[in-house]
Amino acid sequence: MGIMTLARPGLAELVAGVRELVDRSATPRTTAFAVADMLRERLPSPEILTEEERLGDPGHYISHPLHTEAAFSIMAVVWRPGQETVIHDHIAWCVFGILQGVEYETLYRLDGDHLTEIGRTANQAGEVSGFAPPGDIHRVRNTGDSTAISLHIYGADLGAAPSSIRRVYDLPVR
Repeated sequence: MGIMTLARPGLAELVAGVRELVDRSATPRTTAFAVADMLRERLPSPEILTEEERLGDPGHYISHPLHTEAAFSIMAVVWRPGQETVIHDHIAWCVFGILQGVEYETLYRLDGDHLTEIGRTANQAGEVSGFAPPGDIHRVRNTGDSTAISLHIYGADLGAAPSSIRRVYDLPVR
């Protein structure tokens, strides 16, 4: 009996597209914006995850690794209502697309001994955005009443790194 491979609709095309863009050796910011443009054209449906994966976890948001290699990783994140990240930044550029629901993102600036809120965005299904450190301090949450699913592409090998998070910020917000 052979090994069964899980079919993930649209994943092979995404991997090929990201690989082509990453191979161009541009700056992290330029790469993030190019990958975001490509993802807007190839954003998969929530069915890139199995029905069971789309349920999420009642205790916390959950990340499903879909692809990892030395130059980038693709993860799907499932957020049940009320789930959120800590305030954090990243080890590499990141692009995300919303497959289902709404993700609310709050952006911060580090001001010495505290954080200052500098923006809020409600990222809707079908929307894609990208960023590159520095200046990527944020918190993401699902404040809606239905499950949200997002696809994240990071410019790092998350099969080798323990997380995409570089630093957690436990500072007062003013």
